Amino acid sequence: MANSDNSDGNSPTGGDILTRRNEATWAKQSLPNLNDILIIEDDELDGARLQAPLHIVLGRDVKVRRAPTLTSALDCVLETRPDMVFLDDYLKPNDTALQTLPLIKRAGYDGPIVVVSGALTRRRVAELKAAGAASCIHKEEVDSGSVTEALNEVFQPAPDEPDSSAT
Repeated sequence: MANSDNSDGNSPTGGDILTRRNEATWAKQSLPNLNDILIIEDDELDGARLQAPLHIVLGRDVKVRRAPTLTSALDCVLETRPDMVFLDDYLKPNDTALQTLPLIKRAGYDGPIVVVSGALTRRRVAELKAAGAASCIHKEEVDSGSVTEALNEVFQPAPDEPDSSAT
């Protein structure tokens, strides 16, 4: 019989994952209607790994575009402003999110940007948020639960913030 407790304290159990996904599913019901998502990711496989949970969470009707370079990303933003951007922290050859966040904003994009990184630490998250990131996801944890959690962080007011829809 399998042991149901999490003995190593680091890896989540199947029950933990299902609980997180269920909570995220209920929370996503109050998200705004997102129709156009831009993924800025230089690795095709990582882009596909992010696109799949976006379609699960937001539905198949959502347009998901991918830009493999900063230049193509800026072109995409200028062509049609996306509702939301997911940005790889490190783009080849040597661009980082700290460098690209201001450039995307300067191109006229004023919506939320979620940074996806394989090197997230508390310090890195603080740096990215100070530079304008709305949320961060660790690359190894990209799934429908983490995507929904990021969407909720971006679009739902914190418990101590007043609801902007209240008058």
